[in-house]
Amino acid sequence: MEIESTEQTKRRRSVVVVGIPGVGKSTVIDKMVQTLKARNIPAQVVNYGTVMLERASKEYGVNSRDSIRKLPVEDQRKIQVKAATAISMMRNGFIIVDTHLFISTPEGFWPGMPIDVLQALRPTHIVLVTASPEEIIERRKKDTSRIRENVQRESVELELEAAKSLLFASSLICACPVLVVHNRENKVEETAQSILNAIG
Repeated sequence: MEIESTEQTKRRRSVVVVGIPGVGKSTVIDKMVQTLKARNIPAQVVNYGTVMLERASKEYGVNSRDSIRKLPVEDQRKIQVKAATAISMMRNGFIIVDTHLFISTPEGFWPGMPIDVLQALRPTHIVLVTASPEEIIERRKKDTSRIRENVQRESVELELEAAKSLLFASSLICACPVLVVHNRENKVEETAQSILNAIG
């Protein structure tokens, strides 16, 4: 196993950014990358689901994320861990991992980053992008790229509560700091900058 030097560990930034639909997570990530590149800091966004699909395609011949869900649970877990391990091996620059703390299913909330995935991923920071229920509902209504049922405030509040609970549980598992940032309307630059200030 490769052991990172103190200097490598000091330079390494593997930031997991999460948030429920409607908080503006993708917009915040884009602004973070723009800011870093303007400072000549190499930045790479890694979509965890995309890395999973690449692994699943090579090993199981599947060609979509929906196909991954049809694999046996044991195989899905193996793919999750292998994808997390591959991301953890990325050493250069500033790695921003775009993923989900949980997936809402008819059975309830399904963890997007179970214990073995977090341990393999080895993030240096976890950031939860959040917003008020009113902001989230309005943003979801404006998002024509997705088909969603009528959003109720109560369900959004439950999602926000679940996200915060899983955030702090994740921090205990991987022993890294966590940050909660409120992405207010038309304040995405401030949100991105507050994240970058916090994680150095």
